[in-house]
Amino acid sequence: MTPPPDDWRMVLDFLVSPTARRGFVPKGRLDGLRFHATDLDWRSGDGAEVTGPGEALALAMTGRPVALADLEGDGVPFLRHRLAA
Repeated sequence: MTPPPDDWRMVLDFLVSPTARRGFVPKGRLDGLRFHATDLDWRSGDGAEVTGPGEALALAMTGRPVALADLEGDGVPFLRHRLAA
């Protein structure tokens, strides 16, 4: 069962925080990217855009490429490359 989209807002806020860089999101993975959750009013970052459902954004931010196909924008190739490295 997938949580409602608004439940992902708290997760996304955490993942872009400095605290998340201590074990959840490696330093540099999100640099130069602007994220926009299309299923809730949430945006973060500056740079090439990555858009999609909050759940797909959270999975990609934490290094799980399974939802990359659900993301769009000129920042997706950069994110895909960083996840493969």
